[in-house]
Amino acid sequence: MELDTAQTDRAAGVLLATAAGDALGVPYEFATAPGPGELAEMTGGGLGDFAPGEWSDDTSMATAIALVAATGADLTTAAALDAIAENFLAWYDAGPADIGIQTSSVLGVTRGRLDAGESGAGRVMREAAAAHAAAHDRSAGNGALMRTAPVALAHLDDREHLARAARLVAELTHADPLGGDSCVLWCEAIRVAVLEARVDVAAGLDLLPDERRTQWAEWVGDALDPGRSAGGPVPGARFTPNGFTVTALQAATAAVVGTPTPDGPSPEGHLQAALHNAVRIGNDTDTVAAIAGGLLGARWGARAVPDEWRRAVHGWPGRTGDDLVTLAVTTVRGGAGDVG
Repeated sequence: MELDTAQTDRAAGVLLATAAGDALGVPYEFATAPGPGELAEMTGGGLGDFAPGEWSDDTSMATAIALVAATGADLTTAAALDAIAENFLAWYDAGPADIGIQTSSVLGVTRGRLDAGESGAGRVMREAAAAHAAAHDRSAGNGALMRTAPVALAHLDDREHLARAARLVAELTHADPLGGDSCVLWCEAIRVAVLEARVDVAAGLDLLPDERRTQWAEWVGDALDPGRSAGGPVPGARFTPNGFTVTALQAATAAVVGTPTPDGPSPEGHLQAALHNAVRIGNDTDTVAAIAGGLLGARWGARAVPDEWRRAVHGWPGRTGDDLVTLAVTTVRGGAGDVG
């Protein structure tokens, strides 16, 4: 769809702010988070001994999706899902320094089946994810939500089609319905922010199945509650641990809505402040901040991301912050062939 200049900038901010949040959170993942008066820094290290400014699995998997979205593909099609699955496997084959246990299991099974002669990477991966979910009571991890932002950019013009794409891409590795639900909610929130310059995490509740809508309304309402999300020095601090997709969404939501928007001529400073708060929540810091970053970038745009952050972020597959902006803008302009 055709976007105006401000909308295009907001679309461009989605992947860039995802990467910024990710790289800010890397040094503190499952370690000591910055205190209320401290700022997160892109010093690298973390679980994968990353370089300063290097993003982790969150943005790497988001980039794997964005590379397909930027061709103009309909992400609900088998061909697009196969391409995304193949990109996930290319990242997996490269030996990522940090990868979630469930994602590693699903991609490992998929690689084994494809190497044994099966075809259709998307189908095989979805089957592997479904088998994993059937064998494990707790399979609604945050690994699908963390990478879902680029899906929103591919289908800004049709919220119902976007919801279907979000769920299908989530199900490549996370078959639990709650994982798909969280991606639907976050993608719709990003769509609204890009098009209308406002944050509304509850906007997608009507896109969820009837049997889970009321529960999700309670979960989202809890994170949006101004007396609780903004309570204390770190909004959302109570949403930890946050490896569960619901708690991760709540933590990111609370960081975004519980951080005051600055008065005066630079309200976009909210993006930086909220990302620092997302990291301060602690636990899975890179993932919560990456999730929050996708929505914050959609609200405030690429121009709100500090130049030093934009220059610093980088990661698989040899991409930079400017590359992420290019992927995002190419996607919302309907694709431009091979951007690989």
